[in-house]
Amino acid sequence: MGIVAGLDSSPDFTRIVVCDSDTGAVLRQGYAPHPLESADGGGRPSDVDPQAWLLSLGEAAGGGLLEGVQAIGVSSQQNGLIALDAQGNTVRPAMVGGDRRSQVAAADLVDALGGRGAWAEAVGCVPGAAQPVTKLRWMSRTEPDAAMRTAVLLQAHDWLVWQLLGRPVRRTTDRGGASGTGYWNAATGQYRTDLVELALGHQVMLPEVLGPSDAAGTTPEGLLISAGTGETMAAAFGLGIGLGDAVVSLGASGSVMAVHHEALVDSSGMITSLADATGMHLPVVTTLNAVRTLRGATEMLGVPDLEGLSDLAMKSTPGSHGLVLLPYLEGERTPNLPHTAGTLAGLRRESMRPEHFARAAFEGMLCGLADALDVLRGRGVDVRRIFLLGAVAELPAVQAAAPALFGVPVVVPQPADYAAVGAARQAAWALGVSQGTLDPRMPPVWPGAAAQLLDPGDELAVGQAVRQQYVSVREQTHPGAFRA
Repeated sequence: MGIVAGLDSSPDFTRIVVCDSDTGAVLRQGYAPHPLESADGGGRPSDVDPQAWLLSLGEAAGGGLLEGVQAIGVSSQQNGLIALDAQGNTVRPAMVGGDRRSQVAAADLVDALGGRGAWAEAVGCVPGAAQPVTKLRWMSRTEPDAAMRTAVLLQAHDWLVWQLLGRPVRRTTDRGGASGTGYWNAATGQYRTDLVELALGHQVMLPEVLGPSDAAGTTPEGLLISAGTGETMAAAFGLGIGLGDAVVSLGASGSVMAVHHEALVDSSGMITSLADATGMHLPVVTTLNAVRTLRGATEMLGVPDLEGLSDLAMKSTPGSHGLVLLPYLEGERTPNLPHTAGTLAGLRRESMRPEHFARAAFEGMLCGLADALDVLRGRGVDVRRIFLLGAVAELPAVQAAAPALFGVPVVVPQPADYAAVGAARQAAWALGVSQGTLDPRMPPVWPGAAAQLLDPGDELAVGQAVRQQYVSVREQTHPGAFRA
């Protein structure tokens, strides 16, 4: 079939991989940081001139990187909002996913539709500050002139695809990107234009939602551009996860997502019902506290770094001599306890040692994520294997505890640009379909990620006892926290 490229425009940089379309082998790579200046020149990194993404794309693709490439897939940061006027010009800088200004607007929107359950039923998620729909509400309240001039809504990967194609009249997106907007329903595959009007005050043009193997178009130079998608969906596609797989991502906060055959409606709002890059669904449950729990323990114990905390924890034993840490340090989203604090239980004279507290921090973080995993399992999501992502996944204390606490084998992939690889795989799929060599329902088979496999083995019973100790403390401290 030839050579394809995957382009990932993250919040900080552009990464490009050039791959063999048949085998997925990475042939060449490019990288460039985004320009650092905020759009207003002084200090709101939430506002970004999208031209910066094009500049870093051009730099990353320099030196003939794309020579011989036949198709390009685009992955980009999720939840960015680019509002265009009727002539296709931005009415204001792009509002990116990490923007927290719209928190009040989010609460306002939840009430305006009748509560969390109404939103979950409407679009499979409850609006938070990140979602584009809440940014629209913020703009209508704070920048009414910009809101009135808004005629077209795009996300970051939609805008980049549109630019690569030469700014055609037709504007497109994909199921994955659309499912995170707060105004597209993954279960029905339809926009909720009434929610756009509720947030912005008037109707606008929304991009056409393409299927997973569809092409968005061809560049003036003859390059095929696939549908594109969000970073989460692209990374899942690059990892090669499928039914029975879940991904646990360990950042400052944590998330658990799994491939599922249908969209999930969760009236409690704990599940965000996204679509994936293959035509399936990708329900996600988020925790507010993951690696921030470990960093807090590191500071409290006076150890130099997370590696030192891991070494200390390995001197303890499973169960931390009875110490249990509920790691709700910033409040918590799963369970929904926004105003609570963390809890340390089981203090006895023999448990009051640094190594036991260190171990309790790791077990508390992982048990919190196991709770999130159980939210999905409780809705019928099959989980037979877990991919563990994030730098701390390499720590011995995480690897020692995770398989037994999660109750299934854990895969720790080698670090790689999985979102860019997923974008390239999407490009290969669209190219193959256009050439008649691939089925539009079946993506190209590329080798799975190189990884370390950790099996719970004989430690499963011990891990489940530790988990039960955690659940008991959680139920005593926050009774009924997981009841709808």
